[in-house]
Amino acid sequence: MSPVSLPSDFEWGFATAAYQIEGAVDEDGRGKSIWDTFCHLQPTRTKGADGDVACDHYHRYEEDLDLLSRYGAASYRFSISWSRIIPLGGRDDPVNEAGIAFYDKLIDALLARGITPWVTLYHWDLPQGIHDRYGGWLNVEESQLDFERYAKVCYERFGDRVKNWITINEPWIVSIFGYGNGWNAPGRSSINPMAVQGDTSTEPWIVGKALIMSHARATSLYNRDFRHSQKGKIGISLNGDYYEPWDSQDRRDYEAAERRMEFHIGWFANPVCLAQDYPECMRAQLGERLPHFTESDFALLRNADMDFYGMNYYTSQYAQNRGTIPLDTDFLGNVNELQENKDGMSIGEKSGVSWLRSTPNLFRKHLTRVYRKYGKPIYVTENGCPCPGEDKMTCEEAVNDDYRVQYFADHLDAIGRSCEDGSDIRGYFAWSLMDNLEWSDGYGVRFGVTFTDYDTLERTPKRSALLLKKMFDERMSTTREHDAGPVGLNDPKPRM
Repeated sequence: MSPVSLPSDFEWGFATAAYQIEGAVDEDGRGKSIWDTFCHLQPTRTKGADGDVACDHYHRYEEDLDLLSRYGAASYRFSISWSRIIPLGGRDDPVNEAGIAFYDKLIDALLARGITPWVTLYHWDLPQGIHDRYGGWLNVEESQLDFERYAKVCYERFGDRVKNWITINEPWIVSIFGYGNGWNAPGRSSINPMAVQGDTSTEPWIVGKALIMSHARATSLYNRDFRHSQKGKIGISLNGDYYEPWDSQDRRDYEAAERRMEFHIGWFANPVCLAQDYPECMRAQLGERLPHFTESDFALLRNADMDFYGMNYYTSQYAQNRGTIPLDTDFLGNVNELQENKDGMSIGEKSGVSWLRSTPNLFRKHLTRVYRKYGKPIYVTENGCPCPGEDKMTCEEAVNDDYRVQYFADHLDAIGRSCEDGSDIRGYFAWSLMDNLEWSDGYGVRFGVTFTDYDTLERTPKRSALLLKKMFDERMSTTREHDAGPVGLNDPKPRM
């Protein structure tokens, strides 16, 4: 079958995050982040791994940018380490010029290669200084003011060259994994036996509001003080799976699937895309545990109109209605998440990690649903997978990553088909440029298109890295029409 066409001006590249690749955690004035602390907790929460050295990108960035050139990438999404810019994190704390100098060099080196920088301001690495000072994201008022100042420094110092900004990456993961189940930094939870602090029933929802308002402040600031002169664009990256009903004959499972997506995506997309309150199903289940927006909050959200919706997508699941009164520690929307449906059918082909199965047909549905519901142009800011068994492979074995090649091809075709559905999708960033620290999974799981030898730090391109440009060239040069219609999304209105 011929590949499905993409817009001729479609933008594509690769993505990384600072703590996962940079290393150099004690160099040139960088302050500690909550991940520095979390990775060194004992007993280990990260399979013994830490980001002290990681991929040593801080010293090897030229080599890594050469890989981008070799792969033909037009764009590169990376994050800035907040504690490298403002070591203690606060709005009255000193700025670290050495940290700014590093990102200056990185941005200039990208532009010299003709590669467009895409900058994420926050990819999970909160400065430990403000976590210690007032609880970090648990203090809604203080954290948004400190984030606003950090964003301002970045706009002022890099905005003459950076024209693409992402405020926050995956606020759902920050809120739930950091403050709900405690799997990620800072590891707060009342249901995780390894956590010593936290309240799963309340803290994720407080943190969620802090992240929403921090995004709003950073976006409003850009719109007011920098957009006219710098002529850039700004958005947020939200993660979320697509959910199908576990029992296709049960109306309650259809409702559960939609409710799960509202708890996953609507929690953040309603306020930041529509300047609206949280979804009604969240209010109904959570009651007063879900913080309220004030009129001044809504005014700020209305002033924070953003240019695009950044979508991080990896997989889909089945949703089964639980049919019981939800626990006060439930953050899923009172559903069971399953990978096989009532008839035993798998949601997709298994990958190299238990939670991810390849589901390109549902990616199409997901893209189309999000575009119809929120009306923002979409950039796919993360998409990728580990191959089955890749964590046990040698370099010579891992570079022949046929599963990943097929995953990319299928998901790019899904983007093209969603464009046929009427979606406005403008770009794609493969996760990730190289194998790196996969947070609490340590260095076992490999999502990279480049094999990283963690002993020697040698980088070796995998087959997928060398084929992505060909995939995009084929799709962006194709102009023929396709006769395939929308898959399960034939209604012209958003499905609420």
